[in-house]
Amino acid sequence: MSDLFVCLTFDHDNASSSISRNMLTPTAISRGDYGIPATDRILKLLDAEKIPTTWFIPGHTIESYPSCVKRVFEAGHEIGNHGWTHRVPASLGREGEEEELVRGNQAIVSLTGKKPSGYRSPAWDLSPHSIDLLLKHGFVYDSSMMGHDYLPYQARNGDQVPLLEKMVFGPDTKLVEMPISWSLDDHPHFEFFRTEHYVVPGLQNARSVFQNWLDEFAYFKKHNDWGILTYTFHPHVVGRGYRMLALEDMIAQLRAGGAKFVTMETAVAEYQRKFPAGLSLRGQ
Repeated sequence: MSDLFVCLTFDHDNASSSISRNMLTPTAISRGDYGIPATDRILKLLDAEKIPTTWFIPGHTIESYPSCVKRVFEAGHEIGNHGWTHRVPASLGREGEEEELVRGNQAIVSLTGKKPSGYRSPAWDLSPHSIDLLLKHGFVYDSSMMGHDYLPYQARNGDQVPLLEKMVFGPDTKLVEMPISWSLDDHPHFEFFRTEHYVVPGLQNARSVFQNWLDEFAYFKKHNDWGILTYTFHPHVVGRGYRMLALEDMIAQLRAGGAKFVTMETAVAEYQRKFPAGLSLRGQ
């Protein structure tokens, strides 16, 4: 019997991502506010379908939108660390990155009563210090890297990547990596925004994008009898009505295809049971 696990994950950024990009006008902030009604829609759908999910929530969202995030927690979903601001870890230096982790944890403890087991970096860009810091602060897994599509693996630490010489891979660690992909993230496909330096066009056809995501599961199922596929959503992005309809249909088709919906915490436990020694990507 196949075990095809699917993790539906939500990066509950609300206004934090706009603020981190210095997009501070009332209109920019209001786009983050849209995460409030969107979250309610998503939670109703997940409750109706009895699907457990994982929400990576910046401390800024927890403290700025307390009622909104409380509903996520009370619905029984896993809460993971997504920093405090939505600033990119690679831009902060070791001390600044650690402050973000600690403050993010404090906000989550205030909401849930316990430290999170998982972390996802804002904008998916870890620093050379990240693995050390995640291990130091007791995280079990990270979900920020892209070394596989259907298999978790052990995160390496200390890779040496000189420009004109071969790579030297650092050792595997006990931190489990739950891989992701920009192609399976709603934000680059759908969210239009512009800054003084660039424009992200977004606004793609929802049904076409969701069909791509269903095709990803179809390939997963065709070539594997075990694995974990992770999709990434943002409430203020996927919560639009026509995208919610596509999400409802995708859930129905995934379930009909044999998908088992689990939190990332559960998926990590399944991986550790199946591969007690872990999987390595060192030099493969």
